[in-house]
Amino acid sequence: NCDDFLPWLERKAGSRISSSLFIGESSYGRSLFASKIIRSGECILKVPYRVQITADNLLPEIKSLLAEDVGNISKLAILILIEKKLGQGSEWYPYISCLPQQGGLHNTASFRYFSYFEYELEMIRPSSVYLETIVQKSQIEKDFLAIKSVFECFHQSFGDFTYKDFVHACTLVGSRAWGNTKGLALIPFADFLNHDGVSEAIVMSDDDKQCSEIIADRDYAPGEQVLIRYGKFSNATLMLDFGFTIPYNIYDQVQIQFDIPKHDPLHDMKLELLHRYFVPPPEDIKGLTYPVNSFSIKEVRSDRGKGKGLPQSLRAHARVLSCTTSQELDDLVVEASQTDGRLARRPLQDIIKEKQAHMMLLSLFIQSIEERSATIMSLDSSNSPSSCERHSVRRLMARDLLHGELRILKSAFAWLENYCFS
Repeated sequence: NCDDFLPWLERKAGSRISSSLFIGESSYGRSLFASKIIRSGECILKVPYRVQITADNLLPEIKSLLAEDVGNISKLAILILIEKKLGQGSEWYPYISCLPQQGGLHNTASFRYFSYFEYELEMIRPSSVYLETIVQKSQIEKDFLAIKSVFECFHQSFGDFTYKDFVHACTLVGSRAWGNTKGLALIPFADFLNHDGVSEAIVMSDDDKQCSEIIADRDYAPGEQVLIRYGKFSNATLMLDFGFTIPYNIYDQVQIQFDIPKHDPLHDMKLELLHRYFVPPPEDIKGLTYPVNSFSIKEVRSDRGKGKGLPQSLRAHARVLSCTTSQELDDLVVEASQTDGRLARRPLQDIIKEKQAHMMLLSLFIQSIEERSATIMSLDSSNSPSSCERHSVRRLMARDLLHGELRILKSAFAWLENYCFS
């Protein structure tokens, strides 16, 4: 009962959580609405750490048996499964019973087989989300095998659970948990808030106050849905972790990989230089790491500007790959030692070689554009049964993702084309 949820949580916390919000239904599912006039700058929600769920809530005897490489998402997933098994005997029952049921989430890890569409995951094959999903599912499988043996010791207390149960619990955590100093936390009531990419309101954790709070970024009228920003996330991240997309996402970007051709006679020399001079992107919030030949492309606003959005490191990478003699590579190393130490960051002195390097990038972008365009055309012409709402939602998400990436790639292509031919 949604009406009873907030009073239950406030009794458990021993303090007021919110006097400005109530739970209702929207097109997104359960949502939070203004119960009175809310002014910009007003604190609308304050959830103490003591009623947040973290890996610390796991029983010590279970924690002690878990392998060190089992991540916080999986640990919280275990906790959800245990509390579900306890049913109404769980201290968290009012919260656990409000969580989405199996089949109600659209994170890519939960994509499954459909007879009329060979694999849902094929809808996003051109995007890096495809491989990221495979990596994520592999980690879930690895954690499940490690956890399964632990739970055999507690079978009488908590019963059994399936791999499907575990995947669902992991996607629940991945779509609802916030990062804090303890790793990840599920924040009851706050996780009913939906995402608005242009909102300035965010969940803020204060270790001194021992609570998480949200400050309204604008005025709200009574009955109006209150929204926050989960983060400055692209559709790729929203689809992978949260199970939804935005038709036009201002934070969209494309992850591309630019490999040295295996038949290149200078392959080993170029590879050694790239590893010596190019720093790989840092590990992202999901724990994923990318190689030195992987780049994030953002929208290039003007085809006649400086190409902001197209990483300088990618253009430098292309200059290295365009070299045809070891002397050209040595010249780049000498130039780097005489300037700021970064390899191939300046335009090549030979204009023809500089153009060739960027033409290599143009070819890469043409291929990426064609792949996404073909998949979008296939999605548009697909005649899947309209009775399956879940598949329709996921197909729409795939279109949002690929259209956004196509927009980014075309903007970068326009700049590169102008650079090469002007």
